Amino acid sequence: MFENLIYSYGYAGIFVVCALSSSLFPLGSEIFVVLMITLGYNIWLILLFATLGNYLGSLSNYYVGKYGNKFLFSKHIKINQKTQKKVEKVYLKYGAPILFFSWVPIIGDPLCVIPGIFDLDIKIFSFWVILGKLFRYIFIILITLAII
Repeated sequence: MFENLIYSYGYAGIFVVCALSSSLFPLGSEIFVVLMITLGYNIWLILLFATLGNYLGSLSNYYVGKYGNKFLFSKHIKINQKTQKKVEKVYLKYGAPILFFSWVPIIGDPLCVIPGIFDLDIKIFSFWVILGKLFRYIFIILITLAII
């Protein structure tokens, strides 16, 4: 299904796949980046669209934390108070630079919700998240090029 996005829409397709994969929707974008490289798409444009799409998904998580905090977490999703305090303590200990690791599977997407809850400045959030996402896709592209 998602492969068709790449075949039919190219760079717009990778943008959408990467945005979905970094939202709270579980999907991995790495295989699609590799697929585009092997199909001969421009590496710089892949890097641009994948990074921006992935950032957009993370930004949606930020706004879930910022505006959906009270609604989601108090009424629909029950989080153990002890666990919530522990996560807040870790985030406060390491601060915004921990957002560099927003690309890490499983923990990265929820990690972007926390700064929204704490109302972190969007510029600081964007800097660390974009830097991390960019690093991730440069790494994937370099490994793919080394293999093919």
